[in-house]
Amino acid sequence: MEGWFWIVVLAVALVAELITEQLVSIWFVPGALVASILGFVDAPIYWQIIAFLVLSIIGVFVFRRFLSKFFKREVARTGVDAIIGEKCVVTEKISNFAGCGQAKVKGQVWSARGCSDDDVFEEGEVLQIVAIEGVKLICKRI
Repeated sequence: MEGWFWIVVLAVALVAELITEQLVSIWFVPGALVASILGFVDAPIYWQIIAFLVLSIIGVFVFRRFLSKFFKREVARTGVDAIIGEKCVVTEKISNFAGCGQAKVKGQVWSARGCSDDDVFEEGEVLQIVAIEGVKLICKRI
C-alpha cells in the first residue's frame, strides 16, 4: 500500500516541476520512484523513507550543482554597468595627477581617470573601461 503513497509523491513532484520555471522538485522524483518500488515489494517503511531521503538529498546537493551549469542564465547588464569592458576614446588628455580628462563612450562624454596614479593618456587614444567610480570612467590601455 505504501507504494501508492510514493507514486502520489512522485506525481506531485512532477506536477510542481512542470508548473515552475526553476528546478525545485525534480530532486524528489528518483527518491519517490525507488521508495515506491520498495513499497510494492513490501520493504519496511523505514527503508522506503531512508531511500527517499538519501536520493533526494543526493539530488539536491550533487546534481543541482551539475545541472545549474547547463541552465545558468546570464544576467543582462544594464545602465552604467553595461559599459564596463567597452572601449572609449580620449577626448581630453587624462592625467590622474592633474585630476583632469574626458573620454567618449557610446556617444556620451564622461570624466575619466586611469587605473593607477601615474597614468596619462593623450587625446585620441582608445582605452578600455574597467570600472566606474561615481561619474568617472576608470580606464586602461588596451
